[in-house]
Amino acid sequence: MTDPVLKLAHITKRFGALVANDDISLQLKAGEVLALLGENGAGKSTLVSILFGHYTADAGHVEVFGKPLQPGDPKAALAAGIGMVHQHFTLADNLSVLDNVMMGSEPLWQPFTRRRAARAKLMAVAQRFGLGVDPNANVGKLSVGERQRVEILKALYRGARILILDEPTAVLTPQESEALFGVLAQMVAQGLSIIFISHKLGEVLRVSKRIAVLRGGKLVAESDAQQTTQAQLAQWMVGHAIEAPQRRPAQTVGEPVCVLHQVSTGLGRERLNQVSLTLRKGEIVAIAGVSGNGQVALAELLCGTRRATSGRVEFMGQDMPAHPARLVALGVARIPEDRHAVGVVGDLPVWENAVSERLRSPAFSRFSWVRRRAARAYAQRVMEAFDVRGGGAHAPARSLSGGNMQKLILGRALLHPDSNTSNTSNNTTPRLIVAHQPTWGLDIGAVAYVQEQLIAARDAGAAVLVISDDLDEVLTLGDRVAVMHGASLSPARPALHWSREAVGLAMAGVGSSEAKSAHFSDGPPLGKIAPSGGSVLHEVRSVGANQA
Repeated sequence: MTDPVLKLAHITKRFGALVANDDISLQLKAGEVLALLGENGAGKSTLVSILFGHYTADAGHVEVFGKPLQPGDPKAALAAGIGMVHQHFTLADNLSVLDNVMMGSEPLWQPFTRRRAARAKLMAVAQRFGLGVDPNANVGKLSVGERQRVEILKALYRGARILILDEPTAVLTPQESEALFGVLAQMVAQGLSIIFISHKLGEVLRVSKRIAVLRGGKLVAESDAQQTTQAQLAQWMVGHAIEAPQRRPAQTVGEPVCVLHQVSTGLGRERLNQVSLTLRKGEIVAIAGVSGNGQVALAELLCGTRRATSGRVEFMGQDMPAHPARLVALGVARIPEDRHAVGVVGDLPVWENAVSERLRSPAFSRFSWVRRRAARAYAQRVMEAFDVRGGGAHAPARSLSGGNMQKLILGRALLHPDSNTSNTSNNTTPRLIVAHQPTWGLDIGAVAYVQEQLIAARDAGAAVLVISDDLDEVLTLGDRVAVMHGASLSPARPALHWSREAVGLAMAGVGSSEAKSAHFSDGPPLGKIAPSGGSVLHEVRSVGANQA
């Protein structure tokens, strides 16, 4: 039995009356992948911040390779061999791969011989771990998967022997995720240890050797990955059983609600290039794609905040006005990508946010005066119907958790002021719902709730457009599925006609016969083929087991 490379003993951290970490003890062994799970607010970020030196624990201590880690010092964490790859990359797009890797650890402007040595070191690290990279490539021109490789190389270049990966597959195509899993297999084979943070339970079970679950700041479960299930992990995370939404095909698909005819918008990366799409009553169309390929432009176009430069957009048979307030009145509901920056005004109370998109309607305004009693009553109905929990209608919206903030936005979109019942399925009056990243950053319980509400809205007759980076969400919710890449949109086909492989190829911009041939095949389960020809799952787990 080898000694742990990382040991956290009785870690406690308080923020005022809030106990973010409560007497947590964990160990990580050489050549092991430890998955760290928990809902939003469970204490994962605080624990990792203590480990990486951003916070100082109020009690307890950390040991790395048998030596105490100096608390509250990121440089000490780096020197001890801890590296972290954040979900949102911290790269300079205008610099080369080599410059990005060197930046922060040594001066960029060095004699040629020093840069040549740095280049040689980078290539040696890349070759050792199978991270193919061009050191001279401009980072701004790399794919998302390639950028992630640069982030990993930054940590390995600085000598990291313990790597923390925060939601590493959140923005990757299935093929890029497969490549990452192959890299992880090589890392653990060479003795590196990995803490893997993810909300994708299937990936967690495939990649990790052990799993630790936090809830309410406490460590509530530890298990060997082979001895548990997704359902058990979900129950540990939230404290009760979770029923994930199941695919339910649309029962009655009606007439077109919104039609795009060869629509283009402006210039730049976030644009549309001759996009055609039909959204019908009683149907969910889900759009997959790596962020930055035109999804923002499409969502803003359908919500009235962006104009088409060519083509035509029809709504209920008429030209669609580029006017947000008019579209709300016509029955267009939006769930924006960034709930904090666009979805709510954080300093305003919950009740004002609940009526913000209909503030000038007769329901809440009379002679330019706000009908406060009606507005507060409506906000209360939204909070009750959609289970929005927090400090009440008068609390600032920023005080809500991510899940409750999203419930507020969802309730505002789906519950019409003229409705008189708390049965949300009868209150779904929008003709069109534009849901952009509707479950981004939410915990598993909130994800299930939001997805069920969108399905209920479809069943009540709404046309629903879901734009998501989460391929599982796309394939679960979509009656038809399309893929965005390079400002263009593929034809929307029935979801059952897509395989995960085909969606991944389309996300990567493959429009050839190989992508077409994959549309109607099931293909091997994701994660089964490793670069060596064996199972990634077997490779990653077996190395950790052999060194235990």
